[in-house]
Amino acid sequence: MPELPEVDALVADLSRRLDGRAIVAAYPAAISALKTYDPPVSALAGLLVDDVTRRGKFLDISAGGLHLVIHLARAGWLRWKDEQPKAPPRPGGGKNPLAFRVVLDDGSGFDLTEAGTKKGLAVYLVRDPAEVPGVARLGPEPLDDAFTLDVFRGILEAAGRSQIKGVLRDQSQIAGIGNAYSDEILHVAKMSPFKPASAIVASDEDLETLYDAIGTTLRDAIARSEGLAASELKREKKSGLRVHARTGETCEVCGDTIREVSFADSSLQYCPTCQTGGKPLADRRMSKLLR
Repeated sequence: MPELPEVDALVADLSRRLDGRAIVAAYPAAISALKTYDPPVSALAGLLVDDVTRRGKFLDISAGGLHLVIHLARAGWLRWKDEQPKAPPRPGGGKNPLAFRVVLDDGSGFDLTEAGTKKGLAVYLVRDPAEVPGVARLGPEPLDDAFTLDVFRGILEAAGRSQIKGVLRDQSQIAGIGNAYSDEILHVAKMSPFKPASAIVASDEDLETLYDAIGTTLRDAIARSEGLAASELKREKKSGLRVHARTGETCEVCGDTIREVSFADSSLQYCPTCQTGGKPLADRRMSKLLR
């Protein structure tokens, strides 16, 4: 799933490509992708793109007072084309079936595709981004100046005994961090993903360490993605990860073997030596450290 650093890079790439361009047409190719009906997507035709911004993991393309808000979900992606087909798209199969298409006045544009059978990619056309439920419930942006140590402290205090991995991933608590970067942040902070938020608040040192790890991890990822086109971002993200999706590989910090905890629909990765005092975590949903 694209998270804050990748969506930030998509914003930069699209801002350059869409500057001065008008939208000729927008086509929903998958019925499930378009979540709104008023205004209709036909209202985008002829509108000049004003800006491209990010809200958490959401892309926001504004044009003529309307906002095309995109969430790529777990298996969605944006694919730029210098020349789009002139005919409206047909719903397609294949490895990465088309979900939505935007065509610009110079013939270029982008496709939104989504792999797999579980569809989560979502497109909204709204007058105000706050009309999108996922945007309306977003917590603070972790790289904003307003996200201070005291704000972070308040979030963890409110979370109580909740495991820190889940708190970091909860978009209503902190916007933009997902499964991958929560693993990376916790590895940098040398903390167990199952550590209670209340235990972190109880230690000023732990609180500051985790707060700093959020900033450095996300900023480093953004720096690595700077200037990359959409087609290059997935490869860069994978190459920059230290523990996420690296089960069985060697931790570059301590040399231990990276372990995994699998859940019903996701998994997390961690280093026992760096994060859990050398103890492996039991591979079940509500696990505690093995004794």
